[in-house]
Amino acid sequence: MAGSRPRWANRRRISLISAGVLIPLVVASGPVSIERADASPRNVPSPSGPADPPPSPAASPTSSRSPSASASESPAADDTERTFSAFGAYLDYGPRGVTRMTKLSDWLGGADVRVGHTYLPGDRWSNIEGAPTFLDSWAKWRRASDDRLFVLNVPMLDRNEARVPDAEVRTLLRRGAAGDFDAHFKVLAERLVDLKVPDTVVVLGWEMNGITYTHRCGPDPAAWKKYWKRIVTTMRSVPGQKFRFDFTPSRGRDAVPWTDCYPGDDVVDIVGMDAYDQPEGRSFDEQVSEPYGLQKQVDFAKEHGKPLSYPEWGLFRNGDNPEYMRRMLAWMDKHKPLYNTLTDYCPHGVWQCDENPKASKVYRATLNGRDTVIVPTPPATPTKPATPTKPPKPTAPAHPPKCHPIRLGDWVERWLGGTVCVRFDWWERSS
Repeated sequence: MAGSRPRWANRRRISLISAGVLIPLVVASGPVSIERADASPRNVPSPSGPADPPPSPAASPTSSRSPSASASESPAADDTERTFSAFGAYLDYGPRGVTRMTKLSDWLGGADVRVGHTYLPGDRWSNIEGAPTFLDSWAKWRRASDDRLFVLNVPMLDRNEARVPDAEVRTLLRRGAAGDFDAHFKVLAERLVDLKVPDTVVVLGWEMNGITYTHRCGPDPAAWKKYWKRIVTTMRSVPGQKFRFDFTPSRGRDAVPWTDCYPGDDVVDIVGMDAYDQPEGRSFDEQVSEPYGLQKQVDFAKEHGKPLSYPEWGLFRNGDNPEYMRRMLAWMDKHKPLYNTLTDYCPHGVWQCDENPKASKVYRATLNGRDTVIVPTPPATPTKPATPTKPPKPTAPAHPPKCHPIRLGDWVERWLGGTVCVRFDWWERSS
């Protein structure tokens, strides 16, 4: 992770000519009726991890109405469906992270916190394999509800934060591309399947365009891409797997353009981006338009037919920045990534960090009580009825008993609102 992040009205159409309803009129020849039919309606991190930050005092309840945003980020009106990104937060790498998800939901007024996010430690291969018991709590949380999403950051190399020099990284990437490390990823895949979380989203080799991690791409992009392909192929070879692989650079160019590291549509399922409010003084509009920024990610994903994601995002170099929080939430509402997870500890977070009260208020107000998907009932689309080959047989008399129609012409009948008929039994009623 970058910066100080943890290491590692129904319309009713009235049909005239029916049976039964009589509206008396007075004419010279006696009582008259206008016939009407009955009306009918018309016809979806590392073992040491970050320090456990104390939760900030709960703020007073705020409105669930989203704050205003600029027109460029405001969600477009949609008459048929309005969806929101599934969301969560990184709260801790271990069991405490699972426990805190319920508390975060409570703080957000019962919002549907559907995404659980953690990291495999990258210090040694045995941890990258998903050491026994490390993933148990997360797997149990995921299995508790079918609509949950488990996101797991997986390092591509051991000693992942040991500042290994470029020459050694180059050698390691080439070894990986040759298959030397395949067995480790097969063990991980088998453990995830055995834990009954075969649909885990694997954020593999994240922020590869930077210089923080040993699994960086820059020393040898060709070898890095080949190595990524081997890992994905190895993990997909395990029976029962349904993994999705998330290609997640950091926002911007960083050390190398992240597009140079893209390994191919056949081995990437999601195009992600880790996007923090940095560097100092950079506006949100600049974060959108900069080379390899937010807009480039959206365009690139569309070109390759992939959904978006934001596995890491939050505040950073610009402090308690409510404008960034408002704009980033609106950006995600507009572009609808598959999921997003806020990095929730200082200086990035809003719930477990009391250094950002203004941004915290925006986050809480926007997501308060939010469900992941809202699908209003779509308006009915009128359809033209098929023309019958012959008139249907009436199920009721065409005219009231003893009532005989008088044809007065279309214009008069339209004005009267029906066909005029005269009852010849009127004298019987008056006698």
